Amino acid sequence: MKQILLMVTGLFIFNSSFAQSERYTKTMTDKVAAVDTVRTADGWRELANAFERIAEAEKTQWLPYYYAALAQVNTGLFLMNSMDEGSNMGKVLDPLADKAEAMLTKAKTLYGKDHAEFFIIDKMIANVRMMVNPQTGWMKYGPIGAKALANAKKLDPENPRVFLLEGQDKFYTPEQFGGSKAEAKKLFEGSIARYETHKPETALSPQWGKGTAVYFLAMASK
Repeated sequence: MKQILLMVTGLFIFNSSFAQSERYTKTMTDKVAAVDTVRTADGWRELANAFERIAEAEKTQWLPYYYAALAQVNTGLFLMNSMDEGSNMGKVLDPLADKAEAMLTKAKTLYGKDHAEFFIIDKMIANVRMMVNPQTGWMKYGPIGAKALANAKKLDPENPRVFLLEGQDKFYTPEQFGGSKAEAKKLFEGSIARYETHKPETALSPQWGKGTAVYFLAMASK
């Protein structure tokens, strides 16, 4: 009788864990698919909240925290584009960068080692902080972002998102400071090519950005 009870208990635990794993995978799959479709700051904010809820329910999984960080930083980037230059960007952007850093720190702790995608988010966070005051921010956060991107490239030389961010840097930097639309175009082309060959670790691993690379390639080609 005792052995039967143990078997039943073990089967119940296995089935519960399997069902929980299935729910996690399905929920994450739906939200990860939305990463390449969101086009508004409000949409990114909602997605950040959704990933954070998943992270709170699945406290041992690093990917929800990673995506929550990505969504927070993209909320900042989209808001930045809609704000007047004279407005107090710091009150809006700094808290979003802080939240992104907090989520990313949790992802790093759970993963337990360096990952190229972490450095990519670090670079994006630096970009958001830099835009609070671009005239002075680039001196502090420019080198921080450049170092993060270099670390990402060292860990994963063929990562298409590395080339995407390098291209954006070249695209937005004035020519007198090293920017170049022609070089940006080559980097965007390289990014798109790598999206075709770069294989994610799992179905839920980061795959975002190809649509953005295509958009910027069109902009750089004008």
